[in-house]
Amino acid sequence: MIDRDRFPVDPWKLVETSFSMDDMGVTETLFAIGNGYLGLRGNHPEGRWAHEHGTFINGFHETFPIRHAENAYGFAETGQTIVNAPDAKIMRVYVDDEPLSFDVADLREYRRELDMRDGVLRRSLLWTTPSGKDVRIEFERMVSFEEKHLAMMRVQVTVLNADAPVAVNCQIINRQDGEDVYGGTPSASRKAGFDPRKAEKIDHQRVLQPQEYWQDGARTAMSYRVTESGMTIAVAADHVIETENEYNLRRLIEPDIAKDVFRVEAKAGVPITITKFVSYHTSRGVPARELVDRCRRTLDRAAAEGVDLLRERQRAWLDGFWERSDVAIGGQDALQQATRWCLFQLAQATARADGLGVPAKGMTGSGYSGHYFWDTEIYVLPFLAYTTPQWARNALRMRYLMLPAARRRAFQLNEAGALFPWRTINGEEASAYYAAGTAQYHINADVSFALAKYVRATGDEEFLRREGVDIAVETARLWTTLGFWRTVDEVETTFHIHGVTGPDEYTTVVNDNLFTNVMARFNLRFAARTVREMAEVDGEIYREMVARLNLEDGEPEAWERAAEAMHIPFSEAAGIHPQDHVFLEREIWDLENTPDDKRPLLLHFHPLVIYRYQVLKQADVVLALFLQGNHFSDEDKLADFEYYDPLTTGDSTLSAVVQAILAAEVGYQDLALEYFTEATFVDLADLHHNAADGVHVASAGGVWTALVCGFGGMRDHFGELSFDPRLPAAWPSLSFVLHWHGTRLTVTIERASMTVTAGDGDPVAFSVRGKGYMIGGGEQVVVPLADQGPVMPGRPSLRQFADVRREDGSHLSASVPAVTTSIPVISMSDVEHGSDT
Repeated sequence: MIDRDRFPVDPWKLVETSFSMDDMGVTETLFAIGNGYLGLRGNHPEGRWAHEHGTFINGFHETFPIRHAENAYGFAETGQTIVNAPDAKIMRVYVDDEPLSFDVADLREYRRELDMRDGVLRRSLLWTTPSGKDVRIEFERMVSFEEKHLAMMRVQVTVLNADAPVAVNCQIINRQDGEDVYGGTPSASRKAGFDPRKAEKIDHQRVLQPQEYWQDGARTAMSYRVTESGMTIAVAADHVIETENEYNLRRLIEPDIAKDVFRVEAKAGVPITITKFVSYHTSRGVPARELVDRCRRTLDRAAAEGVDLLRERQRAWLDGFWERSDVAIGGQDALQQATRWCLFQLAQATARADGLGVPAKGMTGSGYSGHYFWDTEIYVLPFLAYTTPQWARNALRMRYLMLPAARRRAFQLNEAGALFPWRTINGEEASAYYAAGTAQYHINADVSFALAKYVRATGDEEFLRREGVDIAVETARLWTTLGFWRTVDEVETTFHIHGVTGPDEYTTVVNDNLFTNVMARFNLRFAARTVREMAEVDGEIYREMVARLNLEDGEPEAWERAAEAMHIPFSEAAGIHPQDHVFLEREIWDLENTPDDKRPLLLHFHPLVIYRYQVLKQADVVLALFLQGNHFSDEDKLADFEYYDPLTTGDSTLSAVVQAILAAEVGYQDLALEYFTEATFVDLADLHHNAADGVHVASAGGVWTALVCGFGGMRDHFGELSFDPRLPAAWPSLSFVLHWHGTRLTVTIERASMTVTAGDGDPVAFSVRGKGYMIGGGEQVVVPLADQGPVMPGRPSLRQFADVRREDGSHLSASVPAVTTSIPVISMSDVEHGSDT
């Protein structure tokens, strides 16, 4: 999938050995660095050519009125989009007043590497100037994991074979509003074709309003207020030069640009090293001047510690991260590299989010406008809960803090409780398209599911009873008013949820979406159980909760009744669970015969065309089979997987990981590995042609889940830890780490055995294929494995539908929507003979 001459395999690094301007957007994403709060795209320090000069800060956003072509009550009114923070990455090099510019430079050597153990981006090159001078330039960039607000950049320039005047121009530029002579148009006005995955354009003239800005010695500070959202930001930079050459410093500062220019009389072979410490602080209400003071303090600490100590602390931090998070794949170096890159992206997206959300692209790009989605809860939280629980708790607190806005949203939609926004930064709904946005009520259940998974993995009952219970109760309340009861022949009473959209955005506003109903059932049961257990364990905390939430007598029992009566669609004729009430009545989209140039479907077909067909953007029922697998039989899972897999386009990067997990469970082992490989290379190979917009963070989280839950066979249903391994035939081993209630477990799967080694902590009970085991701290348990589960060849195909009938007896058949330039004429003979014309 990758040019391995240019990007060689290295288990701990992403390496680039030659420069290309053809895919700059993708490489800017791949070599981005961040810490969950601050993110710097992998732009070259020369600051000239780029797809997007990006510096992003979690939650730093602007708001704007959403202009609906046809408005209606309850539509989202105010949009939110991430703001491109002032760019401090620029450190331009000139020799003999000739700039290093990659479009014309004679580069004799080039190497760029992202070291995932050190957390440092490095670049080394040998440049021969037009006058024949050989210049060695070494560059490194780091965003600190420990110092949340700090980044460090360093450039070393050595003219190897002659004396020469050298200049290093260090800059800070407001690229959101300003237009740098080398940088192209501002990010706010970049144009692109229709693509709902990209950031919205901000129409008003200025986004960042200048506040305080100054220079003092080699320190520069700039600050701004965001025009509509009112947020504030400050950025400050310190510059330290180390050289035996003579030099002087020239400075310039204006509202949108600052320069610190070091002019050096370089001697042959005498290096020039310039270190740039940069600090960013943001706020939703603090004046910019105070943020400048915070930047001062951050830079003072960095200067006192120095570069070497910052590097040591970064390495120590990452040593701890890999010790508790690494997954080792035996004998598969290419997959190992890709997997570690994905895990590293999870650290970069979540480590210092500190109560903020996890944007769909992390801080690596402006895709999806920096919004938070359900992706975090379903695809990222499991990794956090089992490796670094504090990060999971921080992410859940973001949802807790959004409850007031979620309550207002539920009230606006005539529902009780709370309704979390489909996409947001500040807690308010920002989705302008309700059919694939607000209608995805399942986000309520997704949030509660993530809360339950966190509590299962950690045993953190204190968080559940103090704050988490509010999430559980308010989300459960919504289902009781959104759903309704139906009685048939005065015998069967069932609970239904209508007018919703599931994870599959190619099928919208339907009745009884299976995923939504299954997850809502879990949500209702979880809330009832949590409230009941609180009453039994701690009466005082229970009474405080009842008063705080105005919990009425009988509410938990009402939740349980709705859960027990929840309608779960099933077709006796087809022998599968329909995705929704009328899903099987639609025609089947023939994906096998759909031209590649018509994919993804959402960019080539009107939604009304797509909605008429059985075709999936991403796994929907299959995801429910995984998340709530204890409620489906093995036979159900196999039948459902075989039905839906040929209908799934994979147009969403959230799909492949789930398909890999279920394929492994039901026995399509080779297909599982194929889907897993696709997921690991979503960004590295730019498989969806939009990696330039940022990393697909949820897909990266799904890679961990596919390894641990797919091939490792781990489940935690009912709070019980269990395993049923599915090691791919070409893998000699798979090893991963889990933390269960504070005890570290190292799990190693080989073809004939599974070994579990426990660190310090309380004993842990677990099962392997139904047989129970108990392991104490410091102990090891070896479990023999007779096999790696069922093995089925090939993959499900549309051909299987030939003999399938709907409930009314009609046959299922597949076709591709006609793309015509004239209105087709259909004769009666065509109708009588069942033509697909």
